[in-house]
Amino acid sequence: SLSVRENLLVAEQSQGATRTWTLDRVLELFPSLRERQLQHAGSLSGGEQQMLAVGRALMGNPRVLLMDEPSEGLAPLIVAEVGRTIARLKQEGQSILLVEQNVRLAFDLADDVVLLNTGRVAFAGTVDQVRDDQALITQHLGVF
Repeated sequence: SLSVRENLLVAEQSQGATRTWTLDRVLELFPSLRERQLQHAGSLSGGEQQMLAVGRALMGNPRVLLMDEPSEGLAPLIVAEVGRTIARLKQEGQSILLVEQNVRLAFDLADDVVLLNTGRVAFAGTVDQVRDDQALITQHLGVF
C-alpha cells in the first residue's frame, strides 16, 4: 500500500510551463495530508481520503476538475471543510464540474446548475434562477 506522498507523486503529470499543481502546492492546500504524507493512505479517515483523491486529481494538472459527490458519507464538519476547499480552488481559477446531491453545498459553490431527472436535463441555468423558481424547487429538489 502506498503512502500519502507516493499516492500524490504517482498521479503527477509534468506539463512543462503550464504545470499549476505541484506536490508542495497540494500539501499547502491540504495541511493534514502534509502531516500524514509518510502514513499509508489506507489508514486515513474518510475526509482525509477525500482530500487525497482531490489532491491526486490536481497533481494531474487538469483543465477541469471533476468532483463526484465529494461530500458523500462525510461528517458535517468535514463537509464544511470540503466546501471551503472547493471554494478556494474556484477562487484560484480552477474549473470544476461538481456532481453533488447536497443541494446547499452545490448551490453555495456553483455559478451554473444543471438538474437531471431520470438522466435527462430538467433545467439548466444559474443558481439564482433555481432559487427564484419555487415550482422547480418543489418538483426537482424537494425541501430546500
